[in-house]
Order: sequence, then C-alpha cells, then structure tokens
Amino acid sequence: MYSYSLLEPGCYYLIQEKEDEPVTLVKIMVETDQCMYVTQYEDMPVLAWKKKNDPIFDILELLSDEKVKEWDAVYNDSQDAYYEEEDDE
Repeated sequence: MYSYSLLEPGCYYLIQEKEDEPVTLVKIMVETDQCMYVTQYEDMPVLAWKKKNDPIFDILELLSDEKVKEWDAVYNDSQDAYYEEEDDE
C-alpha cells in the first residue's frame, strides 16, 4: 500500500486510491508538513487536501512532460465541447 507522501509536488500521476476504483489522474499542487493539496482530474477538476499518510492502492505511473501535454490537449478539447455558446444570430 502506498500513500500520498510518495508523490512529488508539480507532478502528474495515474493512481488508484482503492483497489476497485477507476484510475485517476492527479497533480500534486502544494506540500505542507502533514498534507498535500491535490487536483484530481475527473469530468471537472476537483481540488482537495489529502493527508500524507492517506492510502493509495497503486501508483501506476508518473506522467512525462510529453504525456501531460498530450493529455492536456485532449482534456481541454473535451472541456471546450461542454461550454461552447450558441450564436444569438
């Protein structure tokens, strides 16, 4: 069993918090003495504090900068689809 204390600020990880949950992309935003401020990317980003000793079932991988850019392009394209405004003409 892993914990959030193993994750580095500024990095993106694919993790499973629990064995039977789906894989989640997280970015560690801020680290304090006892906690981590984490962005979890789901349909919409979810910002949350996690204790460093909160369990993680599996850390699947640390994403490279190249993979983060690829994911970001796809993620932002899909987010734009939800927020396109209709023309008033």
